[in-house]
Amino acid sequence: MPASAPVYSITEEHRVRAEFAAWSRFTAPNDSAEFCGAWLALLCTHVDRARAALVLTGEEGEGPFTVAAAWPDGQRDLQYLGPTAQLALTERRGVVIGADGAAPSHDSPAQVAYPVELEGRLFGAVVLDVGAGALADLQGALRQVHWASAWLVDHFRQRLLQRREIELARVATLNELMATALQFRELRPSALAIANELARRLQCDRVSVGFDEAGQIVPLVLSHTASFDKRSDLVRTLGEAMDEVLDLGVAVVHPGADDDELGALAHAEAARSLHAAAMLSVPLMHEGATIGVITLERHAAASFDAAEQRLLQALGVTLGPVWALQRANGRSWWQRATDTSRSALQAAVGPQHPGLKLIGIVLAAALLIVTLVNADHRIAARTVIEGATQLAAVAPFEGYIEAGLARAGDTVKRGQPLARLDDRDLKLERARWASEREQAARKYQVAMAAADRSAMAVLSAQVNQAEAQLALAEEKLARATLVAPFDGIVVSGDLSQLIGTPVEQGKLLFEIAPLSDYRVVLQVDDRDMAHLAKAQRGELVLSSLPDLNLPITVTTITPVATQRDGRNVFRVEAQIDSGDAARLRPGMEGVGKVVVGQRSLLWIWTHSFTEWLRLTVWNWVP
Repeated sequence: MPASAPVYSITEEHRVRAEFAAWSRFTAPNDSAEFCGAWLALLCTHVDRARAALVLTGEEGEGPFTVAAAWPDGQRDLQYLGPTAQLALTERRGVVIGADGAAPSHDSPAQVAYPVELEGRLFGAVVLDVGAGALADLQGALRQVHWASAWLVDHFRQRLLQRREIELARVATLNELMATALQFRELRPSALAIANELARRLQCDRVSVGFDEAGQIVPLVLSHTASFDKRSDLVRTLGEAMDEVLDLGVAVVHPGADDDELGALAHAEAARSLHAAAMLSVPLMHEGATIGVITLERHAAASFDAAEQRLLQALGVTLGPVWALQRANGRSWWQRATDTSRSALQAAVGPQHPGLKLIGIVLAAALLIVTLVNADHRIAARTVIEGATQLAAVAPFEGYIEAGLARAGDTVKRGQPLARLDDRDLKLERARWASEREQAARKYQVAMAAADRSAMAVLSAQVNQAEAQLALAEEKLARATLVAPFDGIVVSGDLSQLIGTPVEQGKLLFEIAPLSDYRVVLQVDDRDMAHLAKAQRGELVLSSLPDLNLPITVTTITPVATQRDGRNVFRVEAQIDSGDAARLRPGMEGVGKVVVGQRSLLWIWTHSFTEWLRLTVWNWVP
């Protein structure tokens, strides 16, 4: 419960003098605290029975709120007004409460509080302790506070505008300095231009810019100096001061504040050696790391104020990436490679990027596994099924096709008709030779009865000739129907669309292969031939039977290359060791893989490329 405030009274003369003094301070305040104190004194002189008052303000319109002015005496304990002020700030409205936090009543003291807002933000609050009186007087006091708070709002608005103008001026200065730095492609002229510009704008006797090299800052340029000896005491002293910024990672100012915990020992020693009254060093930041330092010196002027320190710290952040890029572009390829390797090593062993490190470990483990683990090295080749034996059915004589009884793909039994040729001419020829044989036989009998030996010899020859021609006609008639020589499948041939077509003797009509005996023909690329040998085993998967793996064994390697689809391939034959041969048919295609040895997984996956690369390099080497 808030304590009761003592009654405070002043004489009329004292009141007039206090009001006159308050107006004097109000019209020409030295700072914000004096303005708030004068305003509060004037307000209390116009509020009847005002006994005590406080003005609470927050920095930049934000909390926490502290006492900016107290009336009538800054030494008095006015903590009992705090709860009322807190209530006004929390509810953001005018508050009138009675003694002990109860509702205000007639002829009892009360507290009046009102928040001060600007652009929707709280800038403070005013709270008054008003003596006992009518309730209407309390409403009048709240109204007086509300009207008078306009002066505070205007005061805070002016302060806000001043800060914004200072910030805009700082941003404009940064833009101008950045434009100066970007006028140059190389680092040294860009840094020298910035050093000269900073020395001119901030009235500095010397501005130095240095960059990190192997953990130490080495000065690169000095303002208004074209060249200097890097081994001089001046450069060494500046480098030691810059190293202090590199170690601390923050800006260092000398002389520092009394409560500065950093100490800035190197800057103090540098200021003594260089006869500098004030020094300020700010880091150049890039990707969270300090890549360089800007050091400013004043030999006789005042110390660097807070605004200048903020400006230079912002400059270090904005210039860092620009100069880092210019520095990287100006380095040789060897330096770039060294920096890249160093960065990669730091990223690999440092605490950053744990996800990438985990991925790297997994990849390294996978590479180690594929390098050490051996597996079957298999050569893949396009494969075709052929019959172990294949018989051709040809036209036995010249003639015409009468019927086609089978076609390619048909399964036939031994002796089954495949096709039939027109035999009408053969039958006529058989009848003619049979008739001629009978005639010659009768003539032979007549000559024998007449005992004409010479005629018998001639007629005997004619009989034999007729019998030979008759036998030939009979044989042709027997072969007019083509039959299957064994159980098998018709590989090629279809005469069903060629009825009546003449054929020549010996023309290929059908090809028949057995169903129980097959051979596998692999078309092996010439780059893989060196690994193949007889008796090597493998597997065959056909396109039409993808669920069937057939074991095969290499039997024949033909050392003759042929062109196939723009590649040189060799014919390699293999036999099927076991499996469901009943489902196979000649002409089926697929992929065969032959195991040629044990190799590491890495070699298996990369040997094609490495061999091609080796051959290409050898081809181009003179």
